[in-house]
Amino acid sequence: MISKRTLVIGDIHSGVKALEQLLKRAKVTTEDKLIFLGDYVDGWSTSVETIDFLLELKKTNSCIFIRGNHDELCYEWLTGAADNPTWFKHGGKATMASYAKADNLKIETHKRFYESLKNYHLDEENRLFLHAGFTNLKGIAFEYFEKTFYWDRTLWELAQVVHPKMQESDAFYPSRLKHYKEIYIGHTPISKLVENVEPKKAKNVWNLDTGAAFKGPLSILDIDTKEFWQSDPVYTLYKGETGRN
Repeated sequence: MISKRTLVIGDIHSGVKALEQLLKRAKVTTEDKLIFLGDYVDGWSTSVETIDFLLELKKTNSCIFIRGNHDELCYEWLTGAADNPTWFKHGGKATMASYAKADNLKIETHKRFYESLKNYHLDEENRLFLHAGFTNLKGIAFEYFEKTFYWDRTLWELAQVVHPKMQESDAFYPSRLKHYKEIYIGHTPISKLVENVEPKKAKNVWNLDTGAAFKGPLSILDIDTKEFWQSDPVYTLYKGETGRN
C-alpha cells in the first residue's frame, strides 16, 4: 500500500531541471500532497518551463502553491503594474528573457496562476506554511500588511536567536512562535555559497530555502517524518548560467 505523504518544497527560482530531479529522488507519487513555498521564478533560464511544469503537476497531484515575493514581482511586470529595476537585477532579467519566447495565451495562463497563489496555508494540525513570515504578535489573522507574508525576514531571524533551552512557558518567549505547532518558510537562503546546505530548524520554524538560486540544491521535506531529499546543486544543472550568483 502506498502511503500518503505531505511534502513541502523550498524556493525553486525557475530551476525546473532540479525540481524534476528532486521529485524522482523523493519518489513522489500521485498520492502525495505537495506544498510549494513560493519563488517559482527569477534565477535560472527556465521560468516559463517551471510554471508550465507546475500547472501540469497540479493535474495529477494535490498541490498548494504559496505566493513568493519574486512571483509577485513577476506578476507585476507581466501586468504592466510596475517597472522594477531592482527586480531586473535579482533574477528578473532571466525571467523576462524566458517570457520573451512565450505567446499571449501562455502568458495569460501564467497570469492566472500567479493570481491564484495563496499568501499562506494553515493545515488541520495547526502547521503554517508561508513564503517569508509575519510580524503581528497575535498571528497571521491579525497581520496588517499582506505583503509581509512574502517579504518579512524577521520571523526567521527571531527563531534563530531564541535560546534552544527556552520554553514557551518562559516569560520572554516570543509571542509569534507560540501560535502554531510548526511554521514552514523559504525566502531567506540558509546559505548562498554552500552546495550541500540542508533544511534548517530553529525552534518551531523550518526554513526550506537551501539556496537553489545560488550555489545550493533544491529541497523537499516530509513534514511528518522530517525525512528530506535534495537535487544536485542547481547551478550544476544550468551550465554556463549564473543564476543569482
